[in-house]
Amino acid sequence: MHTIPITGDLVRGALELERSAQGLLPHRLPGWARAQGDGQLAMAEAQPSGVRLVLRSRATVVELDTLRTRVGYRDIPPRPDGVYDLLVDGELTAQAATTGGKTLLLDMATGAAETLPGPAGTVRFTGLPDREKDVEIWLPHTEITELVVLRTDAPAGPVPPARRRVWLHHGSSISHGSNAASPSTTWPALAAARGGIDLVNLGFGGSAMVDPFTARVLRDTAADLISVKLGINVVNGDVMRLRAFGPAVHGFLDTIREGHPGTPLLVVSPILCPIHERTPGPGAVDFGTGTLRFRATGDPAERAAGKLTLEVVRDELARIVAQRAQDDPQLSYLDGRELYGEADAAELPLPDALHPDAATHRRIGERFAALAFGAGRPLAA
Repeated sequence: MHTIPITGDLVRGALELERSAQGLLPHRLPGWARAQGDGQLAMAEAQPSGVRLVLRSRATVVELDTLRTRVGYRDIPPRPDGVYDLLVDGELTAQAATTGGKTLLLDMATGAAETLPGPAGTVRFTGLPDREKDVEIWLPHTEITELVVLRTDAPAGPVPPARRRVWLHHGSSISHGSNAASPSTTWPALAAARGGIDLVNLGFGGSAMVDPFTARVLRDTAADLISVKLGINVVNGDVMRLRAFGPAVHGFLDTIREGHPGTPLLVVSPILCPIHERTPGPGAVDFGTGTLRFRATGDPAERAAGKLTLEVVRDELARIVAQRAQDDPQLSYLDGRELYGEADAAELPLPDALHPDAATHRRIGERFAALAFGAGRPLAA
């Protein structure tokens, strides 16, 4: 077996690689931005949604040693193992999971966190076609993953640069991939595949808060296309009222435009989420049925005092984009209910009342590709 050095030219979708005691830890935010966030963001950005190893080789066997960190909740059954997707020339060919690793154990009652140690594990893929090919290993979008050693049974190297458009996307846990079946089947990954586009996914579970440092990262990251999906975390986090939300969105877009003055920029409002359509946050976790579910705890009457609901957020985002588009023809708006709306909720209800399931991720990805990347659409070629 050949040991292949894991270098930056093999890693796609990460903005920074941190040298750890075991190997390399991919980050989706640079260190200066991580320093301005909180623990929730730190956990989410280190879960490598959209991050993949990409190499060219005749190898028929590929092995990857990793040290994962799983997130668990005390007194709640553990989440399923994260999935590694192996793609050959763009086609999903195999899937695997690793073993061992560390566990970040959270206590929902007290807020305490404890990290339990564990060993590195190996994912092994065999039976790959014996020809020169592009191989992609998509890392689990739900597990912090340190890259330790990569081995192949034939020489391997980086894929020569091919000029594909880079799509930079920011959003919440839905964009991060919550409840998706695997890393290459989150809705942004599916949409990117349909559009023939390279994805950089800055979807952060619980952390799409219109943060200024996130806007600066978007500003400073090379991209041909940009989309920002805003609103659900602002509502279920109950972090601001209407008076603050509007100027915050303006400032967010202003900052992006400092680095991308003419790049197509699509603002996407939240998909339908019945618990928050007319009821403000904060959202709360409910384990009463033995499974994880969410509920809204705000009072609908507080909308009059500026509390945010998804209906209020959509109206404000549409207003802001319409106002700015008079001087910014590359700025567009997409109502998230075109991706998942009333009819979809009747057919495919959100299983935990907040996040779409695997089938719904596929539907959203297909619709986004058509509505954003299709001919005549805002992010079309």
